[in-house]
Amino acid sequence: MTAQQPLTYQEFVERATADPAVVGLVLKGSQAHEGMATEHSDHDLYVVVADGAETDLARFAGHRSPRLDVLVVPLADFRAAGMPGFERYALARARVVFDRLDGELDKILTAKARLGVEEALRAAGGRLDAYANAHYRSVKNARDRESLAARLDAADSLSHLLELLFALDRRPRPYNKYLRWELAHHPLPDWDTTELLGSLEHIAATADVTAQRALFARVEGMARRAGHGAVLDGWGDDLRLMRPAQ
Repeated sequence: MTAQQPLTYQEFVERATADPAVVGLVLKGSQAHEGMATEHSDHDLYVVVADGAETDLARFAGHRSPRLDVLVVPLADFRAAGMPGFERYALARARVVFDRLDGELDKILTAKARLGVEEALRAAGGRLDAYANAHYRSVKNARDRESLAARLDAADSLSHLLELLFALDRRPRPYNKYLRWELAHHPLPDWDTTELLGSLEHIAATADVTAQRALFARVEGMARRAGHGAVLDGWGDDLRLMRPAQ
């Protein structure tokens, strides 16, 4: 296509599905999240090619325009994408547009959407410690009247907290843009979505120590029940500053 005739999503899909080297097309991003697309949203498309196959579509690899971004990858690379990595959530909620492999692409996406047991345990333990660290620093800074530092550390703590909560449910954390969507469509067990989002928003804006401590207390109980008590016990007497005031 020329600069005067930019390549459209539908035109590209028609061209790709007619290519025998292409085994599938996978759409990610806002267009794959029901109700999230806006007039500014482009189509982010994976073109999955049979391993070892050659295709003229390779020349579109890395194509970017206001309406269409294209990634051309062999099947083996698509299986490995985001495992682990930042791309994992995008693929966990991606949508198969075309599959020449009788459902294999859906199986691959389903696997990306679920953390393995050991993987989730490691991730949760590490994120719990990082959450406790940032929470402790925020509360300590608030005590010492370092308000900016307290707010910055509170924001850091919430990032680690979200990683932790989704790891406890064996799911990749959604990007911030999709957090409300994810919780509306796939709530976290034992959490009221409205209450959780309200708490996150309040703490991010204010670093309210009482709210931070109340949230930490709830997370501590969940983490201990999930077998991560040793991580918390490693904080020793510092836990007293992190918990609700007696």
